Parts: sequence; C-alpha cells; structure tokens
Amino acid sequence: MTWDWSAVREFMPYFWDGLRVTLEALALGSLISFSLGLMWTLLMRTPTRWVRWPVGAVTEFVRNTPLLVQLFFLFYVLPEWGLTFSALTTGVFAIGLHYSTYTMQVYRAGIEAVPAGQWEAATALSLPARRTWFAVILPQAVRRVVPPLGNYVISMLKDTPILMSITVLEMLGQARLFSQQHFQFTEPVTVIGVAFIVISYLASLLLRTLERRLVR
Repeated sequence: MTWDWSAVREFMPYFWDGLRVTLEALALGSLISFSLGLMWTLLMRTPTRWVRWPVGAVTEFVRNTPLLVQLFFLFYVLPEWGLTFSALTTGVFAIGLHYSTYTMQVYRAGIEAVPAGQWEAATALSLPARRTWFAVILPQAVRRVVPPLGNYVISMLKDTPILMSITVLEMLGQARLFSQQHFQFTEPVTVIGVAFIVISYLASLLLRTLERRLVR
C-alpha cells in the first residue's frame, strides 16, 4: 500500500465542507443539550409531581434508547405525521436531545454540591426564588460542572458521524462520498481520523483552560 498525496489534495475540498457541517452540528447540538439539560434539571426540582413524573419518564426513555433509533424516528417517522425538517436540523436536534438527558445529571450533581449554607443564606435574606437560582446557586454550580460537560461535548463530536445515516455529509460522510467517486479509501478515512483526534485534543485544552479560569 502506498500513500497518495494527490488523493489527499483532491479530498481537501470535501474535507472542509464536512468539517464545517461537523462543527455546526457540534456547536448547535451542544447548545441544545446544555439548555435542555438545565431545563430538565429545574423541572425535576419542582415540588409538583405532575411535572416531575412526565419529565422523568421522557428523560429516562431518551437516555435508555439508542441515538440512532431516535435519529431514524425523527427523520423517517415524524414526516408521516406532517413534521418534516432538513437532515441537518433533525440531526442537530437528535444529538442535543439525547445528550440533554446526560447533561441533566451533571447539572443535578453540581446543584446538589452547592453547600446548604448558601440556600440558608438566601432564605435568611428573603431572596426571591429566581434571584436565589440565578445569582447564588447556578453560578456556583456551573463552576463544578464544566469538566463533565466538556466530556460530553467531545462525546457529541465523536457521535457526529452517525448523522451520515440520514444523509448529512459531515466529515465521514464526505470521506465516504469521495471514496465512492474516486475509489480511494485510505487517504480520506485517515485524514478524517486525524482531524477527530486534533479537534478533540484542542477541545480538551480549551476546556481545561476554562476550568482553571472558573476555579480562580
């Protein structure tokens, strides 16, 4: 087997298109995951069981079914009910929804790690619930949850190739397209593998830097 640099050069336009889609899916999926995860956490802490039970049932169902099954359901089943979205939109929402059930547990652990004295101080000062959460509890909880949330960002990155199953041409999808057109498999797949390693490493460095700044 010989390495063909000309195949790498020919693959690069495909690679940049795939990289753009991958990063877009990762950024939007992370945003949805973090937002929904926090919403699930706050809803699960409400005193009303008629809110907690449905939220708990939904999140347990999502967490315990494969992402691929959820992806197929959203992309192939929902259109039969009149709900049709683009492949990328469907993929981004599926990743965000799936991982929100994990970030939910991260937020829960972070909130429970806030010292009880902080809650008592807010109560003694007669702070309203909204201010207690957003001025006292959540700022402290966020500092504790950055590392595990960062791990899920990297996990979402590594799950983006699954979007190829619903025709989204992220990095691996572009590598497959190029390979089918040019009958060159080694070079594009290797480039994609290296790209995932580099992006994951850079993301971990960024997260460690952010963690150190928050701990100060």
